[in-house]
Amino acid sequence: MTARPETGAAPGRDWLDALRRYFVFAAMAHLVWEFAHLPLYTIWLTGTPGELVFAAVHCTGGDILITLSTIMLSLSVFGSADWPRIRGRRVLGGAVIFGVTYTIFSEWLNIEVREAWAYREMMPVIPVIDAGLSPILQWIVIPVVGYCWATGARPWRREELEVAHG
Repeated sequence: MTARPETGAAPGRDWLDALRRYFVFAAMAHLVWEFAHLPLYTIWLTGTPGELVFAAVHCTGGDILITLSTIMLSLSVFGSADWPRIRGRRVLGGAVIFGVTYTIFSEWLNIEVREAWAYREMMPVIPVIDAGLSPILQWIVIPVVGYCWATGARPWRREELEVAHG
């Protein structure tokens, strides 16, 4: 196997390295985010320290599954054999749209239907969709930052992508 001159990586490895970096970043970032926004939920007032830790870790597990699902769905729909060098913005956009869409559904289901959790009055709520701002931002910020870090992409630039290597 020879290295690709434009990236220095072995053929077929760019996508695997990028996915690995993306998943590791996303898992760590979601764990931090889950602990950080716990005060915006009523469990912050009613839960024991053990329940708070369990809630954050449990939700992070779900976040990891959503991360895997959204990036794989986006790669299946928008990706190419040369991803992440080709169609990177499309894949990122798809992952964000799928993640935000699922989050809106999940927040509605768990707050309105199941009543599994509730927002405190300090949670900013987006009108019309009645979803909390923090979980929506979570599914915009983490995928974008993680994707950019994992692939070296800068969606605001027009030049070709040079894949980052770890």
